[in-house]
Amino acid sequence: MNSLLNKVSKRASSVLDWAIGAEQPKLYFNPQGEFKRIFERLPQLQQKYRPTPWLSNTHAHLLYFDLIKKRSVHLRYDRIDQLTMQDGGITGIAWFGLDAAPDAPTIVIMHTITGTPDSMRELVRDLHQYTGWRIALCLRRGHAGLPMPVPKINLFGSTDDLREQLAYIQDRYPASPLYGMGSSAGTGLLVRYLGEQGGNTPFKAAFALCPGYNTELGFKNVHPFYSKMMTKKLFQKFIEPYQATWQNTASLSQVLASKTLFDFEQVYFEMAGYSDYGSYTQATNPIYVFDQIEIPLLVLNSEDDPVCSIHNFEPYKEIIQQMRSVAVVTTKKGSHCGFYEGTQETHSWSSRLAADFFLLEASGS
Repeated sequence: MNSLLNKVSKRASSVLDWAIGAEQPKLYFNPQGEFKRIFERLPQLQQKYRPTPWLSNTHAHLLYFDLIKKRSVHLRYDRIDQLTMQDGGITGIAWFGLDAAPDAPTIVIMHTITGTPDSMRELVRDLHQYTGWRIALCLRRGHAGLPMPVPKINLFGSTDDLREQLAYIQDRYPASPLYGMGSSAGTGLLVRYLGEQGGNTPFKAAFALCPGYNTELGFKNVHPFYSKMMTKKLFQKFIEPYQATWQNTASLSQVLASKTLFDFEQVYFEMAGYSDYGSYTQATNPIYVFDQIEIPLLVLNSEDDPVCSIHNFEPYKEIIQQMRSVAVVTTKKGSHCGFYEGTQETHSWSSRLAADFFLLEASGS
């Protein structure tokens, strides 16, 4: 009787897994590189990722993440610092976990395309809870209502600004090892910086959540609904509040005529400080320096992501499996930056993976 019940239970579990898209993650890495050792010590990757059953639809998952979960997390930052860059522009750092020991590690987060301290609260909270480490959320120009005395923004951030932010963090906590995490558009900044720096970086390891890979092509594959919605959000966040800042920008009318993210990215280069699109992409696209990364970088994508499509990853599968320091994990479900699991109480599978990866690297095992 027990044997029959076990068979029925296993069958029911298999049917449920099939219905919700639960599968073991796929791993893309060089078996001769360092990720063979890392993956052997991350048991989370040896099991199926089971998304929250009622979030197995990619759009339900994303809307839950964006409209419900983000707003349900209550977290008060310890402090938000405004930083003046060398050219007079303003960036910021939102801190959490400042009661950590001076030599405790710091996780430096690079946020999403319109990210703010409020929108990033869940990731900040999760990483702090799992690790106990200090969190430094690096705010880009024009985000979270920061003043914009210099007419310059960048959808993917500026590596020069990031270097100044990292110098500020290191000056405040010189004994703190640094770990980097990029979320969505923030992965473009993270990967571009890592490629430019090679081994000359304070980051011990890094995690890229839902990257788009080639920034010149990635926006072509965004679902039309989200592309149009996010383009309007760019106007609301970075243009309308700063009309005086952009009044002498010759290409402003072209930017405002954009209907999609791809359109916007093609014409806003003057607002990013470049004279033409070619100069802009050569200076910012992470894919041009991707192969120069030397520290461990773990990348996570979902196959049902409607924003950073899994198709963006296809051209780089073989390259990544030849690199010693970079590996990619993909899941069948997870949508865009969600990766929720659990039923009565949802929590992020991806945040736990990032934290476990950092803890493993910090342990040196």
